[in-house]
Amino acid sequence: MSAGEIFWDVVPYVTLAIVIVGTWWRYRYDKFGWTTRSSQLYESRLLRIASPMFHFGILVVIVGHIIGLVIPQSWTDAVGLSQHAYHVQAVTLGSIAGVATLVGIILLIYRRRTSGPVFLATTANDKLMYIVLVAAIVAGLAATLLGSGVVGEEHNYRETVSLWFRSIWVLQPRGDLMAEAPLYFHIHVLIGLALFALWPFTRLVHAFSAPIAYLFRPYVVYRSRDVARKGQLVGSQPRRRGW
Repeated sequence: MSAGEIFWDVVPYVTLAIVIVGTWWRYRYDKFGWTTRSSQLYESRLLRIASPMFHFGILVVIVGHIIGLVIPQSWTDAVGLSQHAYHVQAVTLGSIAGVATLVGIILLIYRRRTSGPVFLATTANDKLMYIVLVAAIVAGLAATLLGSGVVGEEHNYRETVSLWFRSIWVLQPRGDLMAEAPLYFHIHVLIGLALFALWPFTRLVHAFSAPIAYLFRPYVVYRSRDVARKGQLVGSQPRRRGW
């Protein structure tokens, strides 16, 4: 077994351990810091454009990664989706979402750099996070273009990277498959692992507590306090006399 195979067998579990322990530590000892530290009060005009572009773009990117890494090629073949058709839609949607995400994060960084109060609220931790996040997005776009055959030779990552990814979760790591992938996939995955290792210690941790339940909450019913019923005000207690 080569050093490369051992590396791809071990590093994912080290990263996973950092994410789990780091998230527990952050929640246990830094609950008040578990936040995005919103800067909307300082500047909102550019934020209204950049934030939705980044967040919706990254959501599509994440869904695309889940589909590409988790769903086996045999499943898409079974439903009649050929590898070519899958490849075309993956490259098209992935490129659009990746560009939107990149433009969104660039605008957010521009806003943070040019708006005085926002820049003063930026920590060294934030700067490191932005660098790694942008590097991951750029490396992902490069892997999409290079692996698709648009530039260079086409590579079917579903036969190497995807199989390696799934092997990690069944505790039978196949580092040899990842080692066979082209260099640009190695770079993209390495930066992605670095980003996940930093995740619990940056403002990105707020993604773990996204208010998804808010979408499914019941309607809030408002009642007037001025409607009288049986001598009392609805929604209020009877008034007590003073001294």
